[in-house]
Amino acid sequence: MITVEQLAKMIDHSILHPTLTDEDLKRECAIAAKYNVASVCVKPYAVKQAVQLLENSGVLVGCVVGFPAGNSAFEVKVFETEKACSEGAVEIDMVINIGKALQGDWAYIEREIAAVTEACHKNKAIVKVIFETDYVSGEEDIIQLCKICTKVGADYVKTSTGFGFVKGADGLYSYRGATIKNLELMKKNIGPMVKVKAAGGVRTLDGLLAVREAGCSRCGATATVSILEEAKKRYKE
Repeated sequence: MITVEQLAKMIDHSILHPTLTDEDLKRECAIAAKYNVASVCVKPYAVKQAVQLLENSGVLVGCVVGFPAGNSAFEVKVFETEKACSEGAVEIDMVINIGKALQGDWAYIEREIAAVTEACHKNKAIVKVIFETDYVSGEEDIIQLCKICTKVGADYVKTSTGFGFVKGADGLYSYRGATIKNLELMKKNIGPMVKVKAAGGVRTLDGLLAVREAGCSRCGATATVSILEEAKKRYKE
């Protein structure tokens, strides 16, 4: 029987929306501490404050790099990584260069993932590599990214940023985020030391349970409160 505590320790509580203020950060870090989730995932400038807010809580602090579009030069992603780690981040969620992946420039992709992974591990942090599967949607591309992440020793592969908005024919933007199909594909094509993180669109307890069944160890979420309160009711905790 799965427990609420186990589910909480799957969640990386995301505090990433562009409009969030310092007061919002304080509120969301308090939520993360209350529910004892695995980590918070914050914007680069917020790392130092999040570390202070979560001191002695048991909740880790993670930071995004190259977020959300992945367009920074990989040297800049390395700098962001080292800066975040120096301020207390112990998990880094990096966005790959999406255009390079779509054009099949795998040598570049391997170089940047390897560089950020090396910077993370040098600073005793783990790295989660965001594919942005709403854009990089081809199965062969996803498989190739999984192989590269395995080769260079990345700790996690991750589906999405939650901000990979695709413009539809009607002019409106939307995204799917994590899908079970992509999660299962990623799980199948990573090495034994690499884990899977779902992100984007997981807003319910059933959604969290579904990505867990698909092989995920972590899941990015903003709906942490509603997910875990529903878990308490369902599992009578």
